[in-house]
Amino acid sequence: MNENTSNFIHDFIDEDLAEGGAYAGKTIHTRFPPEPNGYLHIGHAKAIYIDFGTAQKYGGVCNLRMDDTNPAKEDTEFVDAIQEDIHWLGFDWGDRFFYGSDYFEQTYSYAEELIRKGLAYVCGLTPEEFKEYRGGTDTPARSPFRERPVEESLDLFRRMRAGEFPEGKYTLRAKIDLASGNFNMRDPVLYRIRYIEHHRQGTKWCIYPMYDFAHPIQDAIEGVTHSLCSLEYEDHRPLYNWVVENVSVPSIPRQLEFARLGINYTVMSKRKLRKLVEEGCVSGWDDPRMPTLCGLRRRGYTPQAILGFCDRIGVAKMPSTVEFSFLEHCLRDDLNEKATRVMGVLEPIKLIVTNYPEGKTETFTVENNPEDDSAGTRQITFSKTLWIESEDFVDVDNQELPKKYNRLFEGNEVRLKGAYIVKCTGCHRHVDGRLQEVLCEYDSSTSGGNTPDGRKVKSTIHWVDANTAVDAEVRIYDNLFSDPDPDGGDKDFLDCLNPDSLRILSGCKVEKSLADAKFPHSYQFMRLGYFCVDNRDSSKEHLVFNRSVALKDSFNK
Repeated sequence: MNENTSNFIHDFIDEDLAEGGAYAGKTIHTRFPPEPNGYLHIGHAKAIYIDFGTAQKYGGVCNLRMDDTNPAKEDTEFVDAIQEDIHWLGFDWGDRFFYGSDYFEQTYSYAEELIRKGLAYVCGLTPEEFKEYRGGTDTPARSPFRERPVEESLDLFRRMRAGEFPEGKYTLRAKIDLASGNFNMRDPVLYRIRYIEHHRQGTKWCIYPMYDFAHPIQDAIEGVTHSLCSLEYEDHRPLYNWVVENVSVPSIPRQLEFARLGINYTVMSKRKLRKLVEEGCVSGWDDPRMPTLCGLRRRGYTPQAILGFCDRIGVAKMPSTVEFSFLEHCLRDDLNEKATRVMGVLEPIKLIVTNYPEGKTETFTVENNPEDDSAGTRQITFSKTLWIESEDFVDVDNQELPKKYNRLFEGNEVRLKGAYIVKCTGCHRHVDGRLQEVLCEYDSSTSGGNTPDGRKVKSTIHWVDANTAVDAEVRIYDNLFSDPDPDGGDKDFLDCLNPDSLRILSGCKVEKSLADAKFPHSYQFMRLGYFCVDNRDSSKEHLVFNRSVALKDSFNK
């Protein structure tokens, strides 16, 4: 985060640090608390940027804490992946790595403290009765167990921990205000019974604290000054404050909320992302169409592009939806400066240079990146037989010439990038009428970009030497959903899947230098977009490239 970046969260922190403020003279301390039940996505990247970036700006510290208080679907696989993703974005937590489950014993003790203070009680309402007694906007909630004696609640709570009761038999509830207009304050549940093995604690515990109870305690134990969270927790803030004010925690954090990131043509519910994986709609959490950080990384997104995106959209209090095309724009901006320029042909057709000497091969020097002089140059070969894109030729004897078409057609000249000007002289077709090869003649005086007679050529096309070209598979990605709001209304998001979100092209031809392409290096295939080697399926024997983003939004749409 740029040290000059400011937002409403920083304004609050500035007030807190000022003389007389709640945290004057203290070190700013934030935390990022992901639940390890799935992989991080682009929405988490915004939270990481805010949590870690705010700490950096103020010379403070940021904890990484796994919110593993709910054992369902939590796994060490996700713990490892979360750490990898945060490191990939460029942030580190040093020795401040924690688990919410580290505090189970302390959290339990604070729960007993509330019972002894008369501020919590064991409730015997069934889940069905709980809903029935919840009340409405004009009627308070009810619980016939609210006045249960302290000693009885303590005894029942300890027996809940000992595993004497089935799931759903009892809960521990805070005693706050059954008539509160904020339903989160209507004696919320603090603990429930769950007989699920925990990924770290095993079967040691059969009661687990609710997030709204555990989270403020964890923040307070760790000395967090500012608990930065998404806007959905704004209505939970009174409960957060009630918890830290009514148990003997060592510090009092301040909760501040910001709007979550919304992007069109995307879902960012981990539950829905998990469903996409489990039902085989995608190849895994790292499918390049997924908004997960591992999926974006595999597709060729860079940490700089994602952090630049987070910086440019800013930190707001009001929810909004960002265009996915803006994320792509940020990637183009980053890759334009660093991607190596190369040539690849995705839908190849042979181009025969009929007047070029048989058996001759020559070498041309081309730049690796016109935006970066330090990127140097490389050698490409040229011979009589080349590969070009099939769409770069129109047979005017068989079809109408598109308007403003300046590429190859009989009698027209084009520049072959870095090599010669050639004039199209026709084509050959197979017996069945399919295009076999395009014919042209080269002008030997136009080598390497020269035009000695000053004539104007309206188009430059890319090509690959057929003698040295390397075969590759290329995967063209589009939005995973065809509906800009697959989460909206009563839609089933699976009905909104885009059947054309992945197009696999085989038999593509790329220049020889790409035989040694390595992930995560990015390449700009001239005129086609930015690509990277697939980090799962590509090998020396079978090169696979993923298109990270087109050069323009309209390409291949």
